[in-house]
Amino acid sequence: MKLSSKKKESKKRAVRALVLFSGGLDSILTAKILEKQGIEVTALTFTSFFFDSGQAEKSARENGLKLRVEDISRKHLGIIRKPKFGYGVGMNPCIDCHLLMLKAAKMIMQKEKYDLLATGEVLGQRPMSQNAEALKLIEREAGLIGKILRPLSAGVLPETEMEKSGLVDHEKLLGISGRSRKEQMRLASELGVKDYPTPAGGCILTDKEYSKKLRDLLQKIEKPKSSDLALLRIGRHFWLEKARIILGRNHEENLQLKKIAERGDLLAEPKDVPGPTALIRGKRKEEALDLAKELLLRYTKKTGEDLSLKITAGS
Repeated sequence: MKLSSKKKESKKRAVRALVLFSGGLDSILTAKILEKQGIEVTALTFTSFFFDSGQAEKSARENGLKLRVEDISRKHLGIIRKPKFGYGVGMNPCIDCHLLMLKAAKMIMQKEKYDLLATGEVLGQRPMSQNAEALKLIEREAGLIGKILRPLSAGVLPETEMEKSGLVDHEKLLGISGRSRKEQMRLASELGVKDYPTPAGGCILTDKEYSKKLRDLLQKIEKPKSSDLALLRIGRHFWLEKARIILGRNHEENLQLKKIAERGDLLAEPKDVPGPTALIRGKRKEEALDLAKELLLRYTKKTGEDLSLKITAGS
């Protein structure tokens, strides 16, 4: 009996996978393992106020992967304010963050009819978010029990629906666990993956100094702008109630402050001697300006008590 053209088309259609993609070695290998099975892969990465898509774009380009970028900035900020599952060492809500990404991926998968969702997670690699209990919790909270494929650790995890149905060949998946990367590096060589980043130093939200600045900001400003969050990466920070003063620590940071300054901000800098630039933002600017002058005097390499300032408005 001849198949109808519709059935033929359905039979020929490749399995389509959406892969959460950071651009690191684990996510590259995950994409390559699935591609080796003839699965059509779309790499999915996210941007927020606290991370960008730079590494993912670079890795996707170098490895011939189709990449999709989604902005989750505001939703991500919301869970940082009040994470259901708490923080790590800083302001990093690892489990909540991963859940947010999986829920966003689930919506895309369902709307655009992808066949499976995969991640580069390795059992035991990250103590907070990749232990066995955390993986189960994440699946349950995301409404994806048995529906997240983890090709690098599939051999030491319960089989997913995709493996049981034969959508993916379980025998061709890996059983990696723990923090060692030896097996991944061996696999990279086998799959011809030559360029990949070294393990990153971690999410910026794990940095204690950055976390302190972020905590202060969120306590004082209910709805911070993107530029408020960008300023967290620059300079020394001081508060006068809801007025904020940021001092550049070097010439480059002084230039960055001038670039970020917006209408309503004030910029103050020593008039006749080299020194830091101060950006003043928020209420009670006159009082904040007095404090900024004291701070500039403290951090400017100039003897004496007199310091003339050049004051300009942000634009």
